[in-house]
Parts: sequence; C-alpha cells; structure tokens
Amino acid sequence: MAATPTPTPTPAAFGGPVVVVGPQFCAPHVVDLTVTKKALSLTDSDFAVTDVNGNVVLKVKGVFFSLRDRCALLDAAGNPLLTLQQKILSAHRRWQVFRGESTDPKDLLFSVKKSRLLQFKTELHVFMASNTDEDACDFKIKGSYFERSCTVYLGESDSILAQMSRQYTVKNVLLGKDTFGVTVYPNVDYAFVSSLIVILDEINKDRSGQD
Repeated sequence: MAATPTPTPTPAAFGGPVVVVGPQFCAPHVVDLTVTKKALSLTDSDFAVTDVNGNVVLKVKGVFFSLRDRCALLDAAGNPLLTLQQKILSAHRRWQVFRGESTDPKDLLFSVKKSRLLQFKTELHVFMASNTDEDACDFKIKGSYFERSCTVYLGESDSILAQMSRQYTVKNVLLGKDTFGVTVYPNVDYAFVSSLIVILDEINKDRSGQD
C-alpha cells in the first residue's frame, strides 16, 4: 500500500506567512535550495545557497579575528542580513542571531539551542527575541546528524516548514564539500531556514570532533 504523501502546508495552517528575516524571502510556492559548504575555507563557515537554476541567493561568510564562533548571512549582492554568534559559556550550545552586522542585544532576532545537553538525535529549539520566558519554542529542528537530514517545525506542532537532506555526489566527495538539499514550504522565509541550517552544522561539529 502506497504511503499517503504529506500535504503541503498552506498559509492558513500557520495563520499567515512565516516571516523572520523579511517578506522578500517568502515565496507563494515551494522553494528548493542547495546549501554548499565550501571546501578549504579559512573560517570553516563559508556557505553558498543557490536556487534550482544555480544562482546564488544567499552567502555565509565567517568573521575573522573573532573571540567566538561568528558568521554573517549575506544576500546575493553581499549585503549583511544577519549576524550569527555563539553565546559564550552556553552549556546548550546557544547561538544568537542579530539583524544586519549588529551584535547589540536590542537587535537580537532569535536564538537557537539544543533542547537538552546530551542528544542521540538532533533536536534544536528556536526562540524569537520576544519570547523571553522560553516556556515553549517558536520553532523546532529535529533530525539525525548521522543521516544529515532534518525537518523544521512550527513550534511544538507537526506543521512542517522546511526539510533538509545531505546530497552525495562523486564531485562533492572528491572536493571535500558538504552539500545539502533544502525544501522550503510556501510562504516560509527561506533566509531564516538557511540560517538554521548553518547553525545546525556549527552545533553538530561537537559530534564530528571539529570543535
């Protein structure tokens, strides 16, 4: 018996578009992206996000001479959209994300942390800056590090916003590149989703001995 396909979420399922970085990054249709972690990067944090036509839509650049893990999400023209920074002395590997090039608390947009300290499978909780109590997460990332696949959910619900899986090609293996295929559902901010993929990769360095 064939499995019933998962229905594509509609804006009504979320009460409207899911906008975090900006409405210009929301499309009324499914957006398929490829996130490639560049080989031989000096900062180990350089990524390129391309669309189905191979056009670069977003870039991630590591920040040199930083005392903590830090990188910037840029648009295709190189304009800074977000600054991603690991919080010092955070047991749950918390990352904070700020607008533009700022790291000022007033410009905090959201933060991401492990749901628990010890994990066999990846589960990250995302809290918007306005959610100061953090009694419940605004978004959740669940998946398997070893399979390099994950799903982004709206809060504690089963509503899927995006899905990511690792892509294996002979070329990428030979070049030492990590490539992820990302499917972003309609009316969901793909710049926000891309930033989550970068943070997921950074947090999972713990398990691969790179941190």
